[in-house]
Amino acid sequence: MKKKQAFIERIDPSFGSSFTLKKFDSRVEDHKPFWHFHQEIELVYIPEGNGKRHIGNHISNYYNGDLLVIGGKLPHFGFRDRLIGNGKEVVLHFREDFLGENILMKPEFIAIRRFLELSKNGISFFGNSKSEVGERLESLFYMSNFEKLIEVMKILNILATSRDMEVLNVSGVMVSPSAHGADRLDEVFSFVRENFQEEIALEQLAEMTSMTVPSFCRFFKKQTGKTFIEFLNEYRIAHACKLLADDPMSITDVCFEAGFNNFSHFNKYFKRITGKSPSEYRKELALVVLPE
Repeated sequence: MKKKQAFIERIDPSFGSSFTLKKFDSRVEDHKPFWHFHQEIELVYIPEGNGKRHIGNHISNYYNGDLLVIGGKLPHFGFRDRLIGNGKEVVLHFREDFLGENILMKPEFIAIRRFLELSKNGISFFGNSKSEVGERLESLFYMSNFEKLIEVMKILNILATSRDMEVLNVSGVMVSPSAHGADRLDEVFSFVRENFQEEIALEQLAEMTSMTVPSFCRFFKKQTGKTFIEFLNEYRIAHACKLLADDPMSITDVCFEAGFNNFSHFNKYFKRITGKSPSEYRKELALVVLPE
């Protein structure tokens, strides 16, 4: 029987520090991402590369690197896996009270306090904020512990006052307190990642999670805020967006490669989710559309 990944990840501060700072300089080929959360707020910087990000109810692609803030208890998939082409990653974990109890109530910290509250929905940064904070994060490895603490405060202030941001889960996300429910979600999400290009029947998932079909549908909607079909279509559209950006295949081929077996359904869902047709999306990325 396959051993399941832990859902609640424990993160201990680095020695002599009130937060955890790590750098990964290469991909971990045998490390598969899993659906998890932790008490700590996570700031992750990926200088280069592209891939899918699944944070809360949000599914999308990132290109040319990413800078994300993921609030405590916000469930998400990890980034270091063989499906993602990044070669470097800097990760900072810290608790909301890492500066001390009640310090965020001081008037000087009002912007940071609001920012950390907003981070519970997940935030993606771009533009000058991404490049400036990225450089500052990488410089942390050459500082003393005291200098690191001061620099982390500066980084949080830059992010808190930035306009170069996108909130990823506007409506919020539910997190199951049940470890058993979390294992079930991990199993379903992992199955989708491996099989989204094929037909996936609700009966398969119900059997996998030891539920009836109606029970599974209620469970999934309660945990994610959307039906399984909505989630599956969003995942397929996210994959289609990546293909449209990275691969010069025809839009018809993208449709089938993303797991849709009906071109009109693909167009309908694509526009519903992205607000654009596939051809409009590709044109905005200034990529060549091959003749169909």
